[in-house]
Amino acid sequence: MAGGQERILRRRIKSVQSTKKITRAMELIASSRIVRAMGRISSARPYYEQLSEVVRDLAAGSSLPKSLYIGQGDESKVLGLVVMVADRGLCGGYNSTALRMAERLIRSREAKGQKTRVVVVGRKGEAYFRYREIAVDGSLMHISDRPSYQDARTIADMILGPFEAEEISAVDVISTRFLSAGTQKLERSRLAPIDPAIFASDTKTSYDFEYEPSPEAIIDPLLKQFVESKIFALLLEASASELAAKQRAMAAATENAEELIKSLSRVMNRARQDAITTEIMEIVGGAEALGSSSDWESESQLVEFKSNSPRAS
Repeated sequence: MAGGQERILRRRIKSVQSTKKITRAMELIASSRIVRAMGRISSARPYYEQLSEVVRDLAAGSSLPKSLYIGQGDESKVLGLVVMVADRGLCGGYNSTALRMAERLIRSREAKGQKTRVVVVGRKGEAYFRYREIAVDGSLMHISDRPSYQDARTIADMILGPFEAEEISAVDVISTRFLSAGTQKLERSRLAPIDPAIFASDTKTSYDFEYEPSPEAIIDPLLKQFVESKIFALLLEASASELAAKQRAMAAATENAEELIKSLSRVMNRARQDAITTEIMEIVGGAEALGSSSDWESESQLVEFKSNSPRAS
C-alpha cells in the first residue's frame, strides 16, 4: 500500500516539475518581450506628440476651426466603445478586469435605455461578449502580440465611420495603460470627440501660420490621424501590459509549483518513513515471535527430561 502511494506521489512531483519548467520559460520569454514592447512605445511617442504640436500650432494664431472631432460628446446618446484585451490567457486578471469593467458600463447604460456599440480587440473579448450575448459591431483578433499602425487604422475605421455619420455621439476606449514594468493601470478614456483643452498651449506666439489648404480643410483629416495615433499608442501599451501581467502570473505559478513540490516531497518522505517503520515493526514482531517459540520449546524439553530421569532413593 505504501509503495503504491509513493509511486503516485513521485508521478505527481514529476508532473509538477514539468509544469514548473514551462511556467519558468514563459516568465523569461515575457520578460524579454517587455523590453522590446517598451522600446516600441518609446519609438511611437514622438509621432503622437508631434501631431499634437501641429494642432496646437493650428490653434496658436486663432481658435480651432469647427470640427466634428472637437467637443465634449453626449454620452446620453449612442456611445461607441473600444475594448482592448488579449488573444490568449495565462496573464492573471489582465483580461477579466477590463471585460468586467466594459460589461458593467454596457449593462448600466442598458438599464438607462442608452445604446452602446462595441468594437473588441482580442479573441478573449470577442468570446466573452458572445457568451454573454452582448452584440459586437466589430472585432480585430490576433494582433495583441505585435500590433501595427495598420491595425490602429482598421480599428479607427470601424468606430470613426459611424461617428462621422453621426450614428454615435462619442467614442470611448477601455484599455490598460503601461506606466512601468511593475505598474499598469486599467482606465476608460475618450477617443472622440477630442477635448480642445488638450491642445491648449501656455505660450503665446506673435506669429500666425499659413496653411495650404485652409485650416478648415485639413482639421478633420488631421484629427482623425491624431485619433489613429492615439489608438496605436494604446495598442502598444496594452501589449506591454499584457506581457507584464503574464510575467507576474508565470512567476507566481512557478513559485506555487515550488511550494507544491516541497509539500508533496514531505508527504512522500512521511509515507516512506511510515513504510520503513512498519517493516521494522514487522521484523521485530517476527523476531519476538521466534524468540517466544524457542523459549517454549526449551521449557517443554526441560519438563520432559525431568519426567524421564530416575528418582533419587
